[in-house]
Amino acid sequence: MKRIAILGSTGSIGLNALDVARHLPDRCRVVGLATRSKDSLLGDQIAEFRPTRAAVADDAAFERLRKSLNGSPTVLHRGSQGLVDVSTAEDADVVLNAVTGSVGLEPGLAALRAGKTLALANKESLVMAGPLLLEAARAGHASILPIDSEPSAIFQAMASGRNEEVRRVILTASGGPFRTTPRDHLPGVTPEEALKHPTWTMGSKITIDSATLMNKALEIIEARWLFGLAPDRIEVVVHPQSIVHSLVEFRDGSVIAQLGVPDMRVPIQYALTYPDRLEGRAARLNLLDVRSLTFEAVDLEAFPAIQLGYRAASMGGTMGAVLNAANEVAVELFLARRIPFPRIATLVRETMDRHAIVATPTLEEIRAADAWARAEARGAAESRPA
Repeated sequence: MKRIAILGSTGSIGLNALDVARHLPDRCRVVGLATRSKDSLLGDQIAEFRPTRAAVADDAAFERLRKSLNGSPTVLHRGSQGLVDVSTAEDADVVLNAVTGSVGLEPGLAALRAGKTLALANKESLVMAGPLLLEAARAGHASILPIDSEPSAIFQAMASGRNEEVRRVILTASGGPFRTTPRDHLPGVTPEEALKHPTWTMGSKITIDSATLMNKALEIIEARWLFGLAPDRIEVVVHPQSIVHSLVEFRDGSVIAQLGVPDMRVPIQYALTYPDRLEGRAARLNLLDVRSLTFEAVDLEAFPAIQLGYRAASMGGTMGAVLNAANEVAVELFLARRIPFPRIATLVRETMDRHAIVATPTLEEIRAADAWARAEARGAAESRPA
């Protein structure tokens, strides 16, 4: 029986994780839940799963839930410290970190230092502080299991050989909603259009990242740390069907790919039950129905975020935190209709250009770089909005 705490239980990853837990009641027991502000949905989850503890980051949402839980045995925690409290609780074996953005860094670090298995969907934490997470895992004798479909696919495929036998890994990208959109049309696309992902149903932040291909930039950095790969051994190809989730090429010429229908319950269940593979709820892949799988090169002029990912992965230090922070600001501004779609990547690039990198940062220096990048990106957007 795995005792699981889910940070971000009211988001798309969290909801899928709870569906896995429902499907495997003899293998998964939910002992912790956390949300930013969806107190009503979290209340329903608490009523169903009866976790030992739960957390709400937003103060107003916390107060609403506290009042509605009158008499509940679930201990309720408040704020960002509440996420840490849930992730370090003694009765949790696995912490599934599915919160969005930089807020996921510190509870992930805390979970690893406490010796928990970290099932990681919050790629931003590895982007910001990969070496610190790896050191925390070593210190806590803990492990990191990726949940996003692409790094999970790499993790699974790499089991076919030893790390030193890997020649390269190939990350696949759906191409997002603007894969075939002419470049000169991109300045006029709307948030509503950008949020219409062709194959996946996700939260708004990651959906916009998929539209810009910034999610692949983040995955380049994630793979660099998670698998110990130099950036020139990580490639990205566009695969519109989202059936091949990623591939690993070994030095003997063998290429191992992980395939499946686009369903996040597959990598989530694999992480929660690792190393076992149990009967799952996802639809089965029928190659006769798929008929063909296609691959394309990334149009780097239309999607310059990919190059920014390689740049941050190569430079290391605080550059990943700067890329991530500037992107979070840029996505927020685009969704608020304050900047056009192509400005997301250029705002990130301009912020990176002005950053004085710290090569081996402490957590405090990463926090400082994050804060600097947010202020810098907002200032640049206000002074040069287009």
